[in-house]
Order: sequence, then C-alpha cells, then structure tokens
Amino acid sequence: MWKRKKNRPHFPCSIEVLHNQFKSALHDSPDLEMVTYTIGRKQVAIFYISYQINKKELHKHILSTIVQLPSQHAHYQHLLNTIPIAGRSYEALTPIIKSLLQGHCCVYIEHDDQALTYAISEVKQRSVDKAENESLIYGPQLSFTESLETNLNIVQWRLNTGDLEADKLMVGERIPTEVRVVYLKSLANEENVQTVTQRINDLVIDDVIDTSVLAQLIEDKSTSMFPQSLQTELPDRLCYEIKKGRIGILLDKSPHVLIVPISIFNLLESTEDVYMRWNMGTFLRILRIIATILSILLTPAYVAALTYHYEVIPSSLLVSLGQSRSNVPFPPLIEALLLELVIELLREAGVRLPTKVGQTMGIVGGIVLGQAAVQAGFTSNILIIIIALSALGSFTAPNYMMGTAIRIIRFPTIIMAGLWGFIGIFAACAFFIIHLLRLSSLGRPYLEPIYPFILKDVNNNFFRLPWNKNNTRPLASQPKDSFRFSSLKAKEKKDIDE
Repeated sequence: MWKRKKNRPHFPCSIEVLHNQFKSALHDSPDLEMVTYTIGRKQVAIFYISYQINKKELHKHILSTIVQLPSQHAHYQHLLNTIPIAGRSYEALTPIIKSLLQGHCCVYIEHDDQALTYAISEVKQRSVDKAENESLIYGPQLSFTESLETNLNIVQWRLNTGDLEADKLMVGERIPTEVRVVYLKSLANEENVQTVTQRINDLVIDDVIDTSVLAQLIEDKSTSMFPQSLQTELPDRLCYEIKKGRIGILLDKSPHVLIVPISIFNLLESTEDVYMRWNMGTFLRILRIIATILSILLTPAYVAALTYHYEVIPSSLLVSLGQSRSNVPFPPLIEALLLELVIELLREAGVRLPTKVGQTMGIVGGIVLGQAAVQAGFTSNILIIIIALSALGSFTAPNYMMGTAIRIIRFPTIIMAGLWGFIGIFAACAFFIIHLLRLSSLGRPYLEPIYPFILKDVNNNFFRLPWNKNNTRPLASQPKDSFRFSSLKAKEKKDIDE
C-alpha cells in the first residue's frame, strides 16, 4: 500500500506535483487520466482511472459544471456546493488514492488546501437471477449476486424491519473487503454476535476471495471435512434462519452467504420443506436422513458380508451373488473401491463440462461403463446397484459441502469393512461419531439436539410441525426470545358469525 513520505509536500500544492504523486502511488498506471481547465488565474484538475468511472456522469455533472464556474468562485467550498453529486473533501492523499481505486474522481483547484472526490463509479455486475445450485420447486426463486449492496437490499426488503442489524467490518490487510454481519437485534444471542465479530476482526490475511474461504478461516475446527457453517445462495433461506435467531455473514463480491451457528441436521434441511405441507416436509426430511445413513453404510456392508460374514446373507441371495461374482477377478474390497472411484470420476467430469454435455456424459457414461464392466467380468450386477443407490443417497443432501463430505467418508469406511468386516464398520462409525461430538459451530455443539438432547429441537429438526404448533425457535442457537407466538391463541378458531 502507498504511504506518503515525510519529504513530500502537503496541500496546497501545484497540479504538476499532485499529478506526480498520483502516478507514483499508482505505479505509473497508464489508466490514470487527468483533465485540466483554467478558470481565471487558477487551474482545475480532474483525476480518475478510466475504466473505473461512468464517463457520462463525469461529463454531465462534473466537467460541465467546472467549465461554467466563474473565476471568483474558483474555490473547493463553492465547488462542493455547486456540483450536483455528493462529494467529500480530503486533506490527505492516502484516502484520495483509495477513492480513485474505488471508482471516484478527484477534483483539485490549484493551491487549495483540500481536494474533492465524487463517486461516479461504473461497476459491471450480474443482475438478480434464479438460483442454480439450490434450485427449488416451491418458494422464492431469487438468488444472491456478487454485489454486497444488492444483497443487503434483498435482505432488508424481505425482512422489512428496523430491528435488522448489519454491522460493517473490513477483512484483508492488502486488499480490504467489506463484510456485513446481519442479524435481528431482538433475537440473536449477543455472545454469538461478539464471537463472529471478534473472529473476523482478528484475521490477519492479505485478502479473502469468497465466503467459503472466510468460513474456513473463522470456523471452530478448520481441519474437519464437515462444514461448520451453512453456505447458501438463497435470500429466503438466510432470512428464515435469521428469524430463528441465527447470524448471517455477507462478503462483498461473493454470491453466497454464511449462516452460523448450525448443527449437522441443518445441512440436511431445505427451505422447500417449509413451503410444503407439514406431512410432506416431514417425509422428505426423514427420507434425506435415511438416505444419508444408507449412502455411508450400503457399500461397506456389501464388502464386509462378502469378505467375512456370508452367514448374514439369505441363501437364495447368496446363490445369486455367487453367480454374479463368479467371473470377477478382484476381491470385494478392490471391486468396491474401483467402482466408487469410477462414480466419482463421472460426477466430477459431469460437473466440469458444460451443462448439456455434462448431463449427457453422466447418464451415457454410467450406463455404458456399467454394462461393459459387468459383461467383461470386471464387477457384479448387485454391486453396481448398491453403488448407484449410495451415490443417489449422497446427492439428496441439499448442501453441496455436506454431500461431498458424505461421499469422502464412504472410502475409509469401505476400507475398514474390507479389513475387519462389521467390526471395522462399527469402528469407523464410532470414530466419525466421536469426531462429530467434538465438533462445534461458533462454540455450539455440532450434534444438537441429539447431544445435548433437546426435545423441542428434535421436533424442529427431524419433523416439520404444522405452523400452528411450531411456536418455538430452536434453542440450540440460544435466541433471546424462544417463542414465535402463543400456542393457546393459535388454537383459537372463530367462524365469521362469532
């Protein structure tokens, strides 16, 4: 960062000296432009970076006003009141240079003791569009953009309350980036807010390029593969969680928002559950939890049963398994690991390719490779079915990071099953459960409400209760007000004639 040396002149100074200082600070950038006018006996200079400003605004409001300025009014105070754009005056060069880099123009009248800056930046940004990674059938379709101002506008529009707080922080020593911590002051736990603010303020890093990087920097245990904050691109998901007493973290130039504190069960929830009827939402939540468990255990159970525990397989199925694996040259462990790797390769290739090509390649590649592998005796039909079910189970997780973590932990579980059978599966599950018990999100237990056990939160996490009975907020985030409404008043129903 540019720093002013002691031997460099302060304001007032000549236009030439100021121009040289700007060029030195910006390393002789070819994009630094200077326009000068002579008004009476004084020179007026306008400095700006060409690709950062709106040239129409420059000519319409600033240059046209300066050209018509009378010579007796050639002073920064009169100019500040004349140009029809909000401006600021500075006595130091450092904030002026920061303003130039942010798309401001600098106006200086020779030998004045202050310079003026005007915000006429022209930022190219993506318009508000439909969410792609968290697509919904029911509910709002808006998604966040890379513009922090746009995102704050959407959040304020959805919540529409003066209770909403948006604390401003800066992160990054070399490239500062604006961060906003948003929450409802009457609901959010003050300790949680202070913890988030302190962790962001304590960061000593050149820059933060995205909220996913910020999440890894401020989370409780960065070595864990399990996400300890909820990353979303949906404004309605953020507002829904804020109304529960949680905290949102918005980063400029990032289209995703962080939500803290969370539990592992929040990563298996979707806002679509809220928009559906309560029984449908409950069914889908339970289905996701069962699918996640089966995704982790199905393939290891196949490997363990065929390697050590033939007695647990029904005799009719055992005959079919024997015939299916009669030509397979690999043991069940190697066979399962190879197929899991093929599935991951197909998934990764489908993601990296263009959308239409990726979908076609994933479907055709899976069918062709699966059929060819069975005919060549590379694998068995039953294992392909099990691998496909496991992959589908991992894809049911609404959160991409959580789905990826589920697919990764399947590999060590398969290896443990191939080495020690069901005992290895139990050992792997015990290790993962102990790891989850030690995890926390913003200091709150990661397995809440199972550990510590909170009965009211169990209803909120595993079931989607009817709205007239869902009168409590999750106690895990420790909101100031745990009740949404009175359950007694919600039960009162009156006809029109009463």
